[in-house]
Amino acid sequence: MPTTTAPTAAPTSVPSPGPAPAAPSTTVLRTYVVRTLGCQMNVHDSEHMAGMLEQAGYVPAARAADGSEPAVADIVVINTCAVRENAAGKLYGNLGQLASIKRDWPGMQIAVGGCLAQKDREGIVERAPWVDVVFGTHNLDALPVLLERARHNQRAEVEIAESLQVFPSTLPTRRESVYAGWVSISVGCNNTCTFCIVPSLRGKERDRRPGEILAEVQALVDAGAIEVTLLGQNVNSYGAEFGDRGAFAKLLRACGAIEGLERVRFTSPHPAAFTDDVIDAMAATPTVMPQLHMPLQSGSDRVLRAMRRSYRSERFLGILDRVRALMPDAAITTDIIVGFPGETEEDFAETLRVVELSRFASAYTFQYSPRPGTPAADLADQVPKAVVQERYERLDALQERISLEENAAQVGRTVEVLIAEESGRKDRASHRLSGRAADNRLVHLALPDGLVAPDLEPASVPDVDPRLAVDLDPRLPRPGDLVTVEVTHAAPHHLVADSARSGGVYQVRRTRAGDAWVARARARAGQDDVEHGHGANPAPGAPVALGFPGLRRS
Repeated sequence: MPTTTAPTAAPTSVPSPGPAPAAPSTTVLRTYVVRTLGCQMNVHDSEHMAGMLEQAGYVPAARAADGSEPAVADIVVINTCAVRENAAGKLYGNLGQLASIKRDWPGMQIAVGGCLAQKDREGIVERAPWVDVVFGTHNLDALPVLLERARHNQRAEVEIAESLQVFPSTLPTRRESVYAGWVSISVGCNNTCTFCIVPSLRGKERDRRPGEILAEVQALVDAGAIEVTLLGQNVNSYGAEFGDRGAFAKLLRACGAIEGLERVRFTSPHPAAFTDDVIDAMAATPTVMPQLHMPLQSGSDRVLRAMRRSYRSERFLGILDRVRALMPDAAITTDIIVGFPGETEEDFAETLRVVELSRFASAYTFQYSPRPGTPAADLADQVPKAVVQERYERLDALQERISLEENAAQVGRTVEVLIAEESGRKDRASHRLSGRAADNRLVHLALPDGLVAPDLEPASVPDVDPRLAVDLDPRLPRPGDLVTVEVTHAAPHHLVADSARSGGVYQVRRTRAGDAWVARARARAGQDDVEHGHGANPAPGAPVALGFPGLRRS
């Protein structure tokens, strides 16, 4: 495991602060914040980082009054992404912002982890010498030790492992959500897509045993979660490492048999490995949600071949047809890259054709970003930026139209919405709450007359937040509760359900997840003696309780 040390410099031209404070103790608790850049895997990795820091005695920095994440703390960890070209810009933008803060905050430490750290290594400290720790994707468990070593030696610590040291799921975890949880079924990827740097940074695929996965799912459910998302770089290949090609379909069915688990999702599959047994398991398991994220990347067979994506457009469309034959209401989303090297106007026209036929509920569209170290970065026929931009805008306009049409078809339907802790930007003003329907569409739903959307997220003043009241209004849902409403309006990226305002469909179903959210909120506000086991601040050095994750707002 390569390990290097270098002097930890303060921000440029600023004298280095004095000796750092002593290590965390029971009397002086140091705070931390983890900033996450990137995908769901990174979000889940950040939960492990937070869990390890809390086990080491650190405490999370207090949120802002509006519920947003704290900007700074004694320890700031940045968990990076390297998939796109602007990843480095995001990292160094964050580091530049922190430079002046660290100058006036004696003892503050900055750690950089994740995919870009695995890639750039010592280069991060060379470019930003005020960084204290750099660690990679294979040694998350080293974070607390590296922080302490850097503090003691007053030198930057850079430690990058070349292979997985500890399976992340065995690490302490501070889950962000009490109602939904991420569960990793594998790490790494065996595919060789020419545009993708992930396999070189996260390594070959490693699968967890089914029993370990199901035990983690059961633990989440026992603690109050009603939704679980299974995570892997390519979930369809799960089981190949231990010789069972049908393992993923079996895993879906086994999750469906867990009492109390109401929603099962997964991401991401690969079209080349997506088999009919998985489609059958999805359709036959009521708790597997009618949602599928299926990355297309390009509609041109020639480009798919150059990308080393081992499927063609007709196979892709055939998968969608088979899914919809068994799950007619499934919402299908995708990823698409525009401007891959050598892409012609004819190739792009094929992408537009496949998108039109696919009728995606939404799509994550990207302009091709060359990543050094990938085969595609060295291809000669790079597409001019202006051409890529123009094609991107055409694709975006097409998908916006399709998304609006697909969402408009939902108007008049009755949906059950899992209420989220986070709210939409306009929820307070419009007296609405937000959540996800079974097909994962975002829904903003109106409250009945006389109810006001709570102003606090998460709750911090129990005397003010009506969701924590002992005599809770039965019409007011809590995060984790389920609300049945009728869709009344549609936009490309969300649905609106105002049926409650006209006396129409509106029914709140209390859940164990809602109870868990209340218990955690009260504990954090000092109302209860016990945190309810959802990621509370443990006593310094105490084990971290298993809790629940959620996507951070970007």
